[in-house]
Amino acid sequence: MTDHVMENRPRIDPADIWAPKLVALDIDGTILDHDQRLTDRVRESVRAVADLGVHVVIATGRSLYETVPVLDRLGLVNGWAVCSNGSVTLRLDPMAPGGYEVSDTVTFDPSSVLTLLREHLPTALYALENGSGEFLLTAPFPPGELEGPYTRVATFEELCAESACRVVVRSPEHTSDDFLELTRSIGLHGVNYAVGWSAWLDLAPNSVSKASALEVIRGRLAVDADATLAVGDGRNDIEMFAWAGKAVAMGNATDDVKPHADLVTGTVADDGLADVLEKLLER
Repeated sequence: MTDHVMENRPRIDPADIWAPKLVALDIDGTILDHDQRLTDRVRESVRAVADLGVHVVIATGRSLYETVPVLDRLGLVNGWAVCSNGSVTLRLDPMAPGGYEVSDTVTFDPSSVLTLLREHLPTALYALENGSGEFLLTAPFPPGELEGPYTRVATFEELCAESACRVVVRSPEHTSDDFLELTRSIGLHGVNYAVGWSAWLDLAPNSVSKASALEVIRGRLAVDADATLAVGDGRNDIEMFAWAGKAVAMGNATDDVKPHADLVTGTVADDGLADVLEKLLER
């Protein structure tokens, strides 16, 4: 692992981060690569940490239905998971139907922000995730994105009339930098937003993030704030990094994400997460 020096966070001894009681892990770009590949080494290291009694909490922008299959692949059957960038929290229970129950859901009225965005992005694709984990799409998304039985095409007016736990804006004609500039120029009030690595914008209820949901879980588990570790790679992980006692950015994270972490590990292609978790296991 390589140490990363930041302007606002002190240099630390890497050994300091390897005694957490709660480990929060992003999925895409951290556990899985962008081809959805999960290596044996990463899976085994996640399972080994959980078997030690450490609370392994998956924290992702994915919806409930997109998250559960990854939990199955990892063999995580107990504990907690944060979905939809903090809007939905699952309690894992092998005795519950489907192996989980939804413990918390936060929604908002998306009509004003959807209308504002469509004024500036009239050709974009829009999707709304409701409190049941289903997606309403204004049109099919690119192959591999928001597919499956939990999606259906709806009118823009139907999206505006629905309560949302997340809104997704996808515009292949624009770059992530275009989206960043747009969000800064128009001002998005009453929501929390994160721009993805591609032209993908996630909108969540105001003050809701992976960090806000993880803080609730931390309180329920009575884990000290300093005994938390977070690993991720995206802009939607920045608040989680600030929440964690120690934070590690993946080597494939963008340059505007890495400075928010205490350390930088290897890329997802090089099993950077396993490097972190194996170090924990050594201790």
